[in-house]
Amino acid sequence: MDVQPDLDFIRYLKTAGGDTMKKCYQCATCSVVCPLSTEENPFPRQEMILAGWGLKDKLVADPNVFLCHQCGDCTAYCPRGAKPGDVLGAIRAYAYTALGWPTGLAKLASTAKGLPMLIAIPTVVIFVLWAISGGMTIPGAEEFAKHGYQRFFGHWDFHWLSKNVAFIDFFMLAAAGLAVVASYKGVTKMWKQMCEREGVDPNFKPSMVQMVQNFVWPSVLEIVKHTRFKECGTNRNRETGHKPLMWAFGGLFIVTAWSAFANDVLGLWIPSLHGPMSVWNPVKILANVSAVAMIVGVGILWMNRSKAESEDNISPTFYDWFLIWEIMAVGVTGLLAEVARWAGLAAPGYIIYFIHLVTVMMLFMYMPYTKFAHLIYRTTAMTFERYRESAFVKNPLNE
Repeated sequence: MDVQPDLDFIRYLKTAGGDTMKKCYQCATCSVVCPLSTEENPFPRQEMILAGWGLKDKLVADPNVFLCHQCGDCTAYCPRGAKPGDVLGAIRAYAYTALGWPTGLAKLASTAKGLPMLIAIPTVVIFVLWAISGGMTIPGAEEFAKHGYQRFFGHWDFHWLSKNVAFIDFFMLAAAGLAVVASYKGVTKMWKQMCEREGVDPNFKPSMVQMVQNFVWPSVLEIVKHTRFKECGTNRNRETGHKPLMWAFGGLFIVTAWSAFANDVLGLWIPSLHGPMSVWNPVKILANVSAVAMIVGVGILWMNRSKAESEDNISPTFYDWFLIWEIMAVGVTGLLAEVARWAGLAAPGYIIYFIHLVTVMMLFMYMPYTKFAHLIYRTTAMTFERYRESAFVKNPLNE
């Protein structure tokens, strides 16, 4: 076998949490304790040797790398301290960059060196739009109590769309649109590479309905139920942090969808919907509960990560901490902006709201390149896992 190692890839893994991989001496303890391992696929033993050899192309196209939930059992039982779980996390971080589009933005989001620019991009965009909107003024107490942040970007008399919503839609939809396009490109590239790696015939495939019904939907249900987290041993408590986050994002999606519908559609006939919601409004209650759940969930993950670094000597990585800080910033600034409105503190409230908009835009725009990307890539890998075991791949003549 002609092995052509990628030394830059090996160097990256060492800086992204995989600095212990060279300690692996292929004892197979990790494969014994891992529930993903089979006789045909001794996971993660196989991936550890591929990483040590620098064979990045085989690893980026390996669905097992994305199926790993970093339960920690392989790292806990490794007799050499090679920490396979951390190595796999570093491989995933590299894969998100390798699969990312546009390439420049993906690379920018891969290391701490790019953090100032990651913050500066949405900050400058929102500041410039705020300046040209004519809304860059701090309202008086009476106006702030009446309108809250709904005139942050000013006001016009156009009946069909408020000025504030128009400006927010402009940059938020642009950020979300970029994330959707980048995710689509990354997922299609990943699927093609996985098919080539597994020798799947691209001409024999299910219809879209069959794909969703038989492979995608069961994978989504499994993710929602957190089924595989229950197979974890060492890091079983990660489920406690992930579930509140999942339900928090679901709740905030409902709140955002309702707010857009209420302001842009129902508000045309019910003008009172353009004002700030009462604290007792069911949608506002859902928003506050979701924000608290977000902070609690990410707080648990924060404590788990800190504990792992201090007690298990796990290396801190930008890949892990960026998402934790980002989600915490979204939740905290959202709640603080609301507290400032209740207290009638317009100046601090507007500053906090500005920061909140920046953090939300960052969450949308950088989703395909950060640890948040596991939402799409892990779902894709779990879909492919079912697909490769189906009759479409195993025995097409019987389908």
